[in-house]
Amino acid sequence: MAMQGIDLARQTLLDALDLAILVEEEAQERYEEFAEQMDQYRNAEAGRFFRYMVENEAKHGEELSSRRAERFGNAPRKVTRAMIFDIEAPDYDAARGFMTPRQAMEAALASELKARNFFEAALPSIQDAEVRALFQELRDEEIQHQTMVQAELAKLPADEPFSAEDFADGPAPQ
Repeated sequence: MAMQGIDLARQTLLDALDLAILVEEEAQERYEEFAEQMDQYRNAEAGRFFRYMVENEAKHGEELSSRRAERFGNAPRKVTRAMIFDIEAPDYDAARGFMTPRQAMEAALASELKARNFFEAALPSIQDAEVRALFQELRDEEIQHQTMVQAELAKLPADEPFSAEDFADGPAPQ
């Protein structure tokens, strides 16, 4: 997780909303990439879960965008995508072609925890009361997302002791 050129202590509410929107967009795009990878491996169950996460991230991003538009109209962004990396998006190496639905959900759970930790860690440095309130709200939403994923995980049977990748052939030279 990384940020470049963002001073949380001096963030305005507009900047904080833009940061939050970009975090959601980045996570949504990573889940889309994972879903496409699952399609390539014909792993429908894991792909279906990643698409579910795409919808969740998109919905949250749209809610934040609506709040931004209501309050700030078309004000230009000062926070850009180049300033953030992996705040909530699942780690690139979290996706495996033969991953189980449980492993897909565990990757999502780790991402929600990562996002919660980011917002929690940011709170002490935030000076503006509105930005602080937004970050507390975002932290609490990440906790709700963790609870949702944990509830889905609880419905699944335990994984087999062997991984499907243990039996998969590696890429063959062309």
